[in-house]
Amino acid sequence: MTRLVLGSASSGRLKVLRQAGVDPLVVVSGVDEDAITASLGPGASPAEVVGALAAAKAERVAAVLDAAAADCVVLGCDSMLSVDGRLCGKPGSADAAVGQWRLMGGRSGRLHTGHCLLRLSDGAITHREVESACTTVHFAQPAEEDLRAYVAAGEPLGVAGGFTLDGLGGWFVDGIDGDPSNVIGVSLPLLRSLLARTGLSVAALWAAH
Repeated sequence: MTRLVLGSASSGRLKVLRQAGVDPLVVVSGVDEDAITASLGPGASPAEVVGALAAAKAERVAAVLDAAAADCVVLGCDSMLSVDGRLCGKPGSADAAVGQWRLMGGRSGRLHTGHCLLRLSDGAITHREVESACTTVHFAQPAEEDLRAYVAAGEPLGVAGGFTLDGLGGWFVDGIDGDPSNVIGVSLPLLRSLLARTGLSVAALWAAH
C-alpha cells in the first residue's frame, strides 16, 4: 500500500481524489505563493508559474512529514486561469471577483494546473515529477444580479480564476475542452501518468484507501 499525501487545503482537490477512490492525508504547505510567483519574473509562462508553485508546496510538505509518512507519495498542485495572457489566481475580495468575471464573462480562458509528485522512501525523496495540465473553459456572461449573488455567496473569492466547475460557478460555464478534473484542481489522467513514472499504479493508491 502507498499513502498519498495531498499538500493542499483545496476542498475541490480532496473531493476529486476521494471520489476517485483515494483518501489522502492532507498537509497544508503554507508557502508564500505571491513571493514565489514574483521571483519567477513577468516573463514566466503560466505552466512555469503553476509548476513552480506546485513543486514548492510538495517539497515543503515532504520536509515536515513525520516518520509515520516516511514511505508515501506527496502531491502538490496549483491552479491559475489565463485569459488573453493575463494570469488570474484567487480574487481574494468581492470587488476583485466581480472585476475578474467582467474580464472573462462571455469569453474563454485556459485553466492551468501544476502538479508535483514526490515519492518518498524512508523519508528521502527518491523520485520527482513536475508537469502541468491545461483545460479550456468557455464562460457564460452572467446577468448582473446573478453575478452579484454569486460573489456574495463567497465561493469565487478563494478559488483559482474566481469560479468553480463543481459548485455554484457551474451555472456560468458553457463548456470545456479537455479534462474536467483538471479544472477542479487535480488532473486524474496526468496524476495517473506521473504515478506510472514513479513506478506506481493507480491501484496502489486504491489499496491504501
